[in-house]
Amino acid sequence: MSEPGAPAAGDKAPRLQDRVLRGLRWGRLQEPLGFIKVLEWLFAIFAFGSCGSFSGETGATVKCDSGGMTAISIQFGYPFRLYQIPFGMPNCEEESEARTLYLVGDFSAPAEFFVTLGVFSFLYSMAALVLYLRFHSLYTENTKLPFTDFCVTVCFAFFWLVAAAAWGKGLSDVKAATRPSALIAAMGVCQGDGVVCNAGTTPAMGLANISVLFGFLNFLLWAGNCWFVLRETPWLRPPEPRDGAAEQGAIDKQ
Repeated sequence: MSEPGAPAAGDKAPRLQDRVLRGLRWGRLQEPLGFIKVLEWLFAIFAFGSCGSFSGETGATVKCDSGGMTAISIQFGYPFRLYQIPFGMPNCEEESEARTLYLVGDFSAPAEFFVTLGVFSFLYSMAALVLYLRFHSLYTENTKLPFTDFCVTVCFAFFWLVAAAAWGKGLSDVKAATRPSALIAAMGVCQGDGVVCNAGTTPAMGLANISVLFGFLNFLLWAGNCWFVLRETPWLRPPEPRDGAAEQGAIDKQ
């Protein structure tokens, strides 16, 4: 039997959690270094979430001279390996069967790099935020931590510029490859006499455009944060004030 007043085993986890929460200095979120860390964490979620969850639809209609009409609908999305997405091209000849064609292009490299960078930015921002809120004394006393934070921040700013530019170019290529006019041009049946091909569903690329926007916003955010992190390094950190008692003792000895 446990002694009266002794803490129960189940209370250890809540008490440990309470100690951790009490140790967080939430007021540091009002400082630029903490506030920007929160923005970096949120913007990284918006960036890789809007790109990784994107899905679109394109299509066309084929009307044969015999009067039959076929609607083609194609779904595509992240990671934008369009060459793996098939669709059936109807034939207007009665004895011919529908052929299987594929979209053109592979734009997975810039898309996956963009999403991966967003995930790593999310993880690093969360870890740096915990370090800044819970172990700020360690952050200020150890000169290596601010210097490492500065180097990592510069790297993330550079990579966000590269990723946003690459994904912006990749997205423009995705738009060109999935527009209904490109789909009609790829189907040989549309070149036949008496066959009328019209554009079908036009892809809605709003979410993908937002992902590119957040990519450049992340670059601006990380680039701006370089200055605030640099101020914590020994290069720009103001020297600590000397102990007043020690200075007074030195004057008395003179």
